[in-house]
Amino acid sequence: MAKMQIERVDLGTQGFEVSKLGFGCMNLTGPYTAALKQLPREKIQIATKFGIAIRSVMQIKGSPEYVLLCCEASLKRLDVEYIDLYYQHRVDQTLGIGIVPYSPFGRSFFGGRGVVENVPATSSLKAHARFQAENLDKNKNIYERIESLAKKHQATPAQLALAWVLQQGEDVVPIPGTTKIKNLDQNIGGLAVKVSEKNRREICEAVPIGDVAGARCPDGMERFTWKNANTPPKDSRIST
Repeated sequence: MAKMQIERVDLGTQGFEVSKLGFGCMNLTGPYTAALKQLPREKIQIATKFGIAIRSVMQIKGSPEYVLLCCEASLKRLDVEYIDLYYQHRVDQTLGIGIVPYSPFGRSFFGGRGVVENVPATSSLKAHARFQAENLDKNKNIYERIESLAKKHQATPAQLALAWVLQQGEDVVPIPGTTKIKNLDQNIGGLAVKVSEKNRREICEAVPIGDVAGARCPDGMERFTWKNANTPPKDSRIST
């Protein structure tokens, strides 16, 4: 594809400028591995996160001690000297912190996973209710509606889904991941798809939340989504 200049935006309130489209790397090498060494470090902005502590039970933590501990552990695991963006799981826009939505294609659903191509028996998607048997059959109708709308924009369903996510706010920077160059090119091409307010309403009407079959998250994870995970009480040692 022809080279495309990707827009850059301010993320958050501290003047940190990033690409309008990020790249999710976790599924390339796993959540706890060293950064890819063949890339020029000075040209790459690494973003990683903290906030959900996994011990005997999962809990949300944000104390100064925990942040420092997590940051030092991330530096060691990634084998880098600095992290460009270190951010917390599950925070809302009212705090002035930019939103980094992962899986903007609905766990690859709008990329055709489970619709135009089968879900491998060994795939982690099998743990997601929306990809299971009867639910998947119902959700295929949603894919067809989005596919129809996408054709009006001369786009793919995945590109339209990405455009919808980007339309949610200037401080929204999605991080779709892929292992295929053709998909990466397609994602970049999605930046050219412009969604008006009328288009946004059409997309929302095409996917009423009540029509989606199956829970968004695997069992036990819903309480950690941004809608349900309350910010922990402020540490008394932190001044306003």
